Amino acid sequence: MRIISGKFGSRKINTPANMPVTRPTTDIAKSGLFNILQNRMSFDGIKTLDLFGGTGSISFELASRGATDLTIVEMDNTMQGFIKKNVELLGIENCKVLKMEVFNFLKTCHEKYDFIFAGPPYALGSIDEL
Repeated sequence: MRIISGKFGSRKINTPANMPVTRPTTDIAKSGLFNILQNRMSFDGIKTLDLFGGTGSISFELASRGATDLTIVEMDNTMQGFIKKNVELLGIENCKVLKMEVFNFLKTCHEKYDFIFAGPPYALGSIDEL
């Protein structure tokens, strides 16, 4: 897994060996997504929400491109620890990593965000609620 562009561009991040059934967004998919987004919006100074944070890859890319207020929601202990470790290693400030089930978070969240990304697991039965 790598960060595609921006301040941390080309940095490789090794996923944990004991990673649960999380499948990180591939570099090709992430590159395609951000190629489209960068032509439609500026990432500088935006407030972001990453639901089902997984490896944190999307938020790391957003921070690398200028997002300054990040919230990542991930309920798995292993992945939450992995995200926090990499936030520290990259020196990302203003990043909240919340250990919480996404649907419970959404019921209690009153914040407004400039950009929201949701990368739910494939087997999520309640996808329509999202």
